[in-house]
Amino acid sequence: MIKTNTNRLVMQSVQGQISHPSSVYPYRLMHDGTSHILPATGGITYNVRIGDPAMGWVGDHIEPGVTIKAKDEKSNGALNLLACIGNEAKVVSGDAKGAEGFVTGIHGGVEHVMIYFHQKDLEKMSIDDQILIKSYGQGLKIQGFDEVMIMNLDPELLKKMNIKIADDGCLEVPVVTEVPAYLMGSGTGAATAAKGDYDIMTADPEANKAYGLDQLRFGDLVLLRDCDNSYGRGYLKGAVTIGVIIHSDCIKMGHGPGVTTIMTCKTAKIRGIKDSNANIAYYMEVK
Repeated sequence: MIKTNTNRLVMQSVQGQISHPSSVYPYRLMHDGTSHILPATGGITYNVRIGDPAMGWVGDHIEPGVTIKAKDEKSNGALNLLACIGNEAKVVSGDAKGAEGFVTGIHGGVEHVMIYFHQKDLEKMSIDDQILIKSYGQGLKIQGFDEVMIMNLDPELLKKMNIKIADDGCLEVPVVTEVPAYLMGSGTGAATAAKGDYDIMTADPEANKAYGLDQLRFGDLVLLRDCDNSYGRGYLKGAVTIGVIIHSDCIKMGHGPGVTTIMTCKTAKIRGIKDSNANIAYYMEVK
């Protein structure tokens, strides 16, 4: 059984409001050169939630459930940096006040945090409703694995992931698939992986089928091969990163399902174990 420094971590409030979808130019250019008018990020997405397919939606960068953002830039920076997948969230204003959910992802670029709530609670929510998150998890470490960096992950969710230590000293982490570094696109080269995400490119149908990308779901755990997310996002042969699928497939060149990093190592101290249940919805018992 793994041991962590959970008892030394700090739990702190961060807060944002449900953000309105935004648009300046109506058309989105697909990788085949065609233009489309589609729903995209922000707002309350009523019919897409964690555990659902991340592929095939008539949309672009769709964020499941509820999207929040703080209006002040510095506050929003802290919201995106400190909120971790699995953190408790509670509505603190509006008709849905008191409803409880949990963080499902952090989306870079738009700087959004996504949250799961029950459908009955979504129906009571409105744009600008305030949602408070008990941020908890940044600085999490597994004892004896100093070379493995953990980020953006609630300690209680880590416990539910059934991570084991193999006889050869590697951490065995459940994942639904492995993705090669050459398929990682938008977001590569970012200065930090401690917030936001980066995209798996999906313009190649053969690669999608070969690596099971066409079967990805919101909340799936995936292993990124030869990807180092220690101090940014880049290529390093032998490095291993574990991430969570947080937004849908995209039509833009260089984009696709978004991955928020939860674990990374410059060496092969992490091993992926194929498991079809390796999904946040399963661990959080979403019905």
